[in-house]
Amino acid sequence: MPRARERHPRLGVILLTLALCGSAGCASPVPSIEYEILGTFPHDPAAYTQGLLFHDGHLLESTGRYGESSVRRVDVPTGEVVARVAVDSALFGEGLARVGSELIQLTWKSGRAFVYDLESFDLLREYAYEGEGWGLCFDGESLWMSDGSSALERRDPRTFAVLATVEVTRDGSPQRRLNELECVDDRIYANVYQTDLIVRIDKQTGAVLGEIDLSSVPLSARRPGDIDAVLNGIAYVPETGVFLVTGKLWPKLLALRLGE
Repeated sequence: MPRARERHPRLGVILLTLALCGSAGCASPVPSIEYEILGTFPHDPAAYTQGLLFHDGHLLESTGRYGESSVRRVDVPTGEVVARVAVDSALFGEGLARVGSELIQLTWKSGRAFVYDLESFDLLREYAYEGEGWGLCFDGESLWMSDGSSALERRDPRTFAVLATVEVTRDGSPQRRLNELECVDDRIYANVYQTDLIVRIDKQTGAVLGEIDLSSVPLSARRPGDIDAVLNGIAYVPETGVFLVTGKLWPKLLALRLGE
């Protein structure tokens, strides 16, 4: 009886991979970005965080939910809300960005963006837009806005007009559910809604360059058992290169140092 031909133990895996990926092969997986938790600070556990940014030693935060939406100035070490303006109870607050001496706050389904004076929080004017508003950030030239899809809109900071749309892709496939945004140089960081992931995006190409998996963040920093208390909120401190992150209804704000 002829002897059975020996098979390489990985041959089946290689053939299956080629069959699934096609002749072009598979795209490389998105790299995981390492991080170090430098410390934690108190955060209002009743704040349904929608937008977050750091300026002049304070956090500026937009909160959501009907009847609870607001814009706040927060002392980082204590978590104390030192200034606050309420949003109409019929509106649901969303992303927040600073443009010079003004703040722009999105709303979820009403198609209205409010412009506030940075210091007094006085309402200066508003813009209208189509579709839903989720996240917002400013890169020094343009505003970037998410609507929960895989698209980011680049907008004029003076008129709020759409200048371009960038499709965000992960390994060639759409990266959907983009939520709160933070613009840092040529990159945009985005929460992926209802996950523990933050993705790092090349704002020119829309390619996801890496991901930060915060699933291992201690339960003491979260609000376990509440399905609404998801990761959301990214603020960058340019003076130190530190990121401040939190979640909706989380009792803690985390200071992170990200790897390359």
